[in-house]
Amino acid sequence: MPRPGLPKLIATDLDGTLVRTDETVSAYTHGVLDRVRAAGIPVVGATGRGPRLAELTRNDIRAADFLVMANGGRVVDQTDPSGPVVLRDERISGAMLAELIAELEAAIGPLTVMVEALDAVDAPLWGDPDPSWRYPDRFEARTRAECLRGDVIKAFARAADHDVDVLLARAREVMPPELATVTQSGLGFIEICPPRVDKATGLSVVAQALGVDPSEVLVFGDMPNDLPMFEWAGWSRVAVANAHPALRAVADEVTLSNDDDGVAVYLDRLLSR
Repeated sequence: MPRPGLPKLIATDLDGTLVRTDETVSAYTHGVLDRVRAAGIPVVGATGRGPRLAELTRNDIRAADFLVMANGGRVVDQTDPSGPVVLRDERISGAMLAELIAELEAAIGPLTVMVEALDAVDAPLWGDPDPSWRYPDRFEARTRAECLRGDVIKAFARAADHDVDVLLARAREVMPPELATVTQSGLGFIEICPPRVDKATGLSVVAQALGVDPSEVLVFGDMPNDLPMFEWAGWSRVAVANAHPALRAVADEVTLSNDDDGVAVYLDRLLSR
């Protein structure tokens, strides 16, 4: 059960958690998050989205004091009046990524691979075209060698004949955590991030900046990439009703689905009690 009183920090995933299936965030949700901030509780948007989607992210969670992006690789303080301040910016070596992908392909067969290498607004993804990619992102078809010539923020990979959770399990067998962090966020692709980069380590940067203990943090999520912050946070870990079974299994509580504004309903009740 949640600790008495109110948490000192609230972090929520976006897609599938705060953001509804139609890719909108309700006025009700924005209003409740404004009330959270008015109560003196900092708000964090914790997302797999990379920095190229920063403007979209800020629009989806307007009340956010901090953004934890790219599954923890980019942390941004938005409280500075002079503009956003980057507190963390992690990359993974393209050469290392090439080796890891080659080892995974040797184990399971060919992969479709895309990389996120640039952080400018609406910067393109690079790599193999894939009709299963659900978003109309800017995209540039590039060879594997071109994609991995330098450091990248993260890579996406898919095997046509493997379920994403099966692929994730195999990738974790092949890719040691000291070389890369592997997860999945519901896109049908695994995501290969720098080592020691996840939402928990990203949130730790925020918590340290604010002097908040993990036991004072409330988090919301829906997918396996939220598991690290669920394991890290201690005030309460709340899954939305549409969450992946792996996340529901470790959640302290389950709220309504993203389409039913589950995060806002939970917070509204919390502030009103």
